[in-house]
Amino acid sequence: MTAERDAVDALAEGVRALTERATGAADRAQALDLVARGVAVREHADAALAALVDAARAAGATWQDVGRTLGTSRQAAFQRFGHPVDPRTGEPMDTTPLTGAGELATEIFGELEAARFDAVTARFDERMAEALDATGLGDVWAQIASAVGAFEGAGEPTARRLGDLTVVDVPLRFEAGHMVGRVTLHPDRRVGGLFVLDPAQADGAAGGTA
Repeated sequence: MTAERDAVDALAEGVRALTERATGAADRAQALDLVARGVAVREHADAALAALVDAARAAGATWQDVGRTLGTSRQAAFQRFGHPVDPRTGEPMDTTPLTGAGELATEIFGELEAARFDAVTARFDERMAEALDATGLGDVWAQIASAVGAFEGAGEPTARRLGDLTVVDVPLRFEAGHMVGRVTLHPDRRVGGLFVLDPAQADGAAGGTA
């Protein structure tokens, strides 16, 4: 595996070099060019990591092994890198998240911060709409504020496909702690689940609708 190790080291060295160049970006155009190059690097790195996980699995590593190496649970590792088979058809399942799911989930938490509860509930599917109206959603958001303080911002979302649904986790920063916002989306972009979880709970939860 020496060649593979050398390739990974070369990619890491390229990332370090790009980071150093970013600190000396002379103008707006150059800075934006580096952003675009950074996106390409991330895409290549993600593809490389997926291939390396596949290789580790082929060499006999369990999902527990993979999760431990990644610093996450075996379920989270499988949800990100696994190749599930649909038990209904015996065919490989589509694991591609809904396009724009991360941006949509982040926008929803922005609407909660702005107290635009009607805008959030307008996105709900029928079951969610029956269970929770705008007033009730405002009450829940107030309960969260009473526990962890004012909302301060959101981090980089991560999306994964679970069956026909896309589940997005958004790191949330509050005045007195960190939480994870979880949004479950249908293919038509309706919201089928909306949660605010502590990080340990989010790592262990499967991510279905509620």
